[in-house]
Amino acid sequence: MINTESFEFDSVYDIFSHVNGKELIFREETNYQFFLKQLDKYILPIADIYSYCLLPNHFHLLLRFKDFEGVNIDEQHKYLMKRFGDFLNSYAKAFNKMYERRGALFLNAIKRKKVTDEKYLMKVLHYIHNNPVNHGFVNKIDEWKHSSYISYLNPEKESKLERMEIMQYFDSLNVFRNYHQSNIEYDFLNFE
Repeated sequence: MINTESFEFDSVYDIFSHVNGKELIFREETNYQFFLKQLDKYILPIADIYSYCLLPNHFHLLLRFKDFEGVNIDEQHKYLMKRFGDFLNSYAKAFNKMYERRGALFLNAIKRKKVTDEKYLMKVLHYIHNNPVNHGFVNKIDEWKHSSYISYLNPEKESKLERMEIMQYFDSLNVFRNYHQSNIEYDFLNFE
């Protein structure tokens, strides 16, 4: 089960949230685009984003929270959760208005796990980028356009992702691609 440990500054987390019930978070292309716009607005100021994957009923993020002066160590979790709450609420309110729906869109808790070592970081990266294949949305990882994987394959194209920090673990783009196309055991990952 995913730990609900407190968020801390200057720490890396894998983060997951699921739709409330059997609805969809993303019904059409504009939903994905708006979600990323809100991610830029609310989360980029507080975190460096390494990877993401948006699926019709859930999303995954791999990020490192920035360090902020003037925020007490005991207040870090509350400070960061407030920003995440604002982010998800802004998306849910716009979504509810667009589709004339009411009620919570996301499950109450943001599931999260602190990434404490390189091995876990690499497995989470692989898991997030392969999520559309694992859930049967596509047959090949590069067929899903709502993840950060394609951005990594196009390093000359500008991106808000912190790709260089992740790419230091790979000798080349081919090594990165081959790693993502390999079979990895997610033995200690439990997102769902």
